[in-house]
Amino acid sequence: MLSSHSWIDIRRRASKGLHYRYTGYLLFLVLMMYKLILLDHHLHISNMKLDQADYIIAVGSLLLISFWTFWLPPRGRLVSLTLLNLLWTGILYADLIYYRYFDDFITVPVLLQAGQVGSLGDSIRSLIHGYDLFFFLDWLIIVPFTAVMVFRKRRSITNGYLFPGEQRQQRHKRINRRLVTGTFVLILGLVMTFVPIKRASDTWAVGLFEGNWWNITLYNVTGLIGFHGYDIYRYGRDHLIGQPKLAEEEVNQVKAWFDAKRMKPSGSDAWFGKYKNSNVITIQTEAFMNFVVGQSIEGQEITPNFNRLMKESMYFSNFYHQTGQGRTSDADFVTHSSLLPLPTGSVFTRYADREYDTLPEILKEQSYAANVFHAYDSSFWNRTTMYREMKYDRFYSKKDFDMTDVLGWSLSDKAFLEQSLNEMDSIKQPFYSFLITLTSHHPYYVPKDARKLDTGAFEGTMFGDYLQSIHYVDEAFGQFVDQMKEQGLWDNTMLIIYGDHDNSIKDKADYEKFLGRELNALDMEQIMNQVPLLIRLPDGENAGVYSDAAGMMNVTPSILHLLGVSSEPYYWIGSHLFDEEPRLIPLRSGAFSDEKVFYLPSETAGLEGGTCYDLVTRQPTDIQACRDGYDETQKQLKISDQVITYDLLKQFKTQGGAETK
Repeated sequence: MLSSHSWIDIRRRASKGLHYRYTGYLLFLVLMMYKLILLDHHLHISNMKLDQADYIIAVGSLLLISFWTFWLPPRGRLVSLTLLNLLWTGILYADLIYYRYFDDFITVPVLLQAGQVGSLGDSIRSLIHGYDLFFFLDWLIIVPFTAVMVFRKRRSITNGYLFPGEQRQQRHKRINRRLVTGTFVLILGLVMTFVPIKRASDTWAVGLFEGNWWNITLYNVTGLIGFHGYDIYRYGRDHLIGQPKLAEEEVNQVKAWFDAKRMKPSGSDAWFGKYKNSNVITIQTEAFMNFVVGQSIEGQEITPNFNRLMKESMYFSNFYHQTGQGRTSDADFVTHSSLLPLPTGSVFTRYADREYDTLPEILKEQSYAANVFHAYDSSFWNRTTMYREMKYDRFYSKKDFDMTDVLGWSLSDKAFLEQSLNEMDSIKQPFYSFLITLTSHHPYYVPKDARKLDTGAFEGTMFGDYLQSIHYVDEAFGQFVDQMKEQGLWDNTMLIIYGDHDNSIKDKADYEKFLGRELNALDMEQIMNQVPLLIRLPDGENAGVYSDAAGMMNVTPSILHLLGVSSEPYYWIGSHLFDEEPRLIPLRSGAFSDEKVFYLPSETAGLEGGTCYDLVTRQPTDIQACRDGYDETQKQLKISDQVITYDLLKQFKTQGGAETK
């Protein structure tokens, strides 16, 4: 049995070892590498496995964020390493939670929307798993130990007496040793981080830092710490240092692309102006996905009212949402501006002050009243500012509704749609009304007394809750149509309903079980990216299923074409849906679809890194079949990014004068 003196000696040696020189630092590296590997394991990113270069970059990145601790005295170093552990553990876990919902990582623009996090509530809680505790177990030991080491009484470790000059000499030696060690670690970190990244960017990831790829691709090259470092650099370059102007040659190329697209006259067919002066009501439906349309479960239709409405409407069965990190706000932006979302963040929060050709502003020029309805906080997604820039007459937000029937995030969709229509009674016609629903928002809570769908084997699962919430929203659609007829709006109003984005439920097994068949990568990609688009014309004509590829960027040009407003003065990426021209639908990820192929990118850069699917056989085909579509997708994404980032429409219109309007 050890004596008390032996225990004191052991404790002193352990304390000295962890407090002094390199032991504590090595422990920091081991623990943080464990957490980075654990994070990568939990992300479940397909076709991405850690290799030797990833480990080297990860260690190098850890050296870069911690080298300076060697310049501190032992106690300061221990405290700093503990704080770094706490900080980066929090960052990587926040990234994990964010990825589980958005399939992306947190960026600076996302942090500028941090005020929204408190509103996510139940959604965030549903994304936390029990095994996540493994990220934080080391805190139980490290934090108390650091506290003890910092506040314990300092003991002298010198043997014998040193003269003042000798003490200064010893202190200078310690300081020099710390400076040399820290500098060496900095240089080692730079080499271990940037040499492998440079090698990747010169080979399989050529153009990664200039292109508009996924943040996932950046992560695949730089690792998590490197990704956040580059993101901070990118944001500082664009917003704090002052963004460089786009080269005049590139500006001219963008202008030429739009000019060539605008050459085609828009008034050359029977559709143009057929519904001039009709009211337009657009409903953007939260997480409404295409795979549920026309489906039944336990003998009960999931969307019976929508199915009936389809019989007298144009239904676009291959309609893609084109959103990015901005999710609902991106759906709003792309639908109303016919531009594409940014690779990071939301246009609503990053660039609300830019010039865009948006549907409400154009309709205002046509003497329409334009209003937007959403029963939530007006500041969410920076909507107040953005809607003012889009020239809406009024934004009916949460404070404008009677909160008589709260369900989930806010007012139930049934009450929301009813009260919105009541407000339209007092709005002069013709009008444009844009409604944003909320009940079917993740995590899809519907109270027991409102559940009318038997979800069978999915009862008690999030997938079952999703089906239940969509069934509830469908009931709201039925009541909305009845009320439109009662208010005399049905025969002089164009009704448009579409889904805003996917439901964030990505487990393939759920969809295979629901659809009763095996699904390949193409099936899952289309399921997660296709949402319904329904256009019910005032006379109910031209009803049917339209299977050509379509996207959100086609909505504004289509509405204005039906109302007889020429597209010629405006700068849009998309075109209207009523001609027979083949359409290419680019997605923010770099995927695209046309009438023949679907291209699915991977984390590897370039065309050859992805897979080209034949839409007839639904199997992979020669990658070169996707070459033209890939090039055009990259071009359109780049042009849209340049228009938004450099405010090019303002420049074009200033140069063009009145002729652009």
